Amino acid sequence: MKFGLSLSCQHPTGDDMVRRLDEHLEQTALARELGFDAVFYFEHFLMPQYQMLHQTTFLARVAAETGHMKVGTGIMLLALHNPVEAADMIATLDVITGGKTIFGVGLGYRDVEFEAFGVDKSKAIEVFEERLNVIKRLWTEPEVSYEGSGFRLSGVRSTLRPVQRPYPPIWVGANSTAAVRRAARLGDAWFINPHAKLSVLEKQMPVYRKALAEAGKEPPDMLPIAREVFIAESNAQAMELARPYLEAKYATYVDWGQDKVMPGEDALALPFEELTRERFLIGDPDTVAGELRRYEQRLGVNFVNLRFQWAGMDHRHVTEAIRLMGTEVMPRLKASTR
Repeated sequence: MKFGLSLSCQHPTGDDMVRRLDEHLEQTALARELGFDAVFYFEHFLMPQYQMLHQTTFLARVAAETGHMKVGTGIMLLALHNPVEAADMIATLDVITGGKTIFGVGLGYRDVEFEAFGVDKSKAIEVFEERLNVIKRLWTEPEVSYEGSGFRLSGVRSTLRPVQRPYPPIWVGANSTAAVRRAARLGDAWFINPHAKLSVLEKQMPVYRKALAEAGKEPPDMLPIAREVFIAESNAQAMELARPYLEAKYATYVDWGQDKVMPGEDALALPFEELTRERFLIGDPDTVAGELRRYEQRLGVNFVNLRFQWAGMDHRHVTEAIRLMGTEVMPRLKASTR
């Protein structure tokens, strides 16, 4: 099993972002020393509750600290981006990392973001697919002509190409069952989201594998999942430290409408004790290792992208949780899969 660190550079309005940037660079260096395999960062815009650094700009700086680790967008809200600019941003990141970029993409769901970028939400799936297709063409074809939503290409040539050929691995985020089928068709892997219950994902996994077969694809070598995690010396301490921040984060997700794009049998507007079940990895090293083995055995995942921090959390607690993951949990899981 491989492990990624999801940097949560999403902080309360008014927080000192220069200090927070330094903390995230320290977290990245620590993850590198502990043997993590990758670092990721997600994307949102116009959040009244939080301030957040720009995704690819931030990752370009983070890349200086990553060494052997891969660097990924986890995820880029692709329907919001002009495909020419997105192609250049990811190709540039792949050059900066020496060919170690993972291109994680997803649809998004917040009205304010679609409105701000001039995208009709009712056509978001169509826009997402066309932009991903155009990006692939810009990276692989000598000339591209395409009349798209909000852009026109007339025999253009993109000379900046990624180091990885034909392009970096494309991991597609998906919540609903229809989106899982789309991820199988369009991407190199389904990037399993951090908030779905394990039992729901178990029902979706056969759908994904069937859609792969229908698309003429083999199961991917890398099957990634994102999870919220927090580790401390005891289960009680881990819950005490994580709960205020994680509970507030998911209350915000409910306000944003995340529930509306999830499968009908799953929801986030739940009491916290119920919300955590089969969803978050919170506890001592034994507990978290056991939970990760369950995901490995029941879903077949072999890459786990872990987010240890939520807005307002003290950097000291975050680094200690990362350290416990690297020293007490990861060695057990890496040894068990050899």
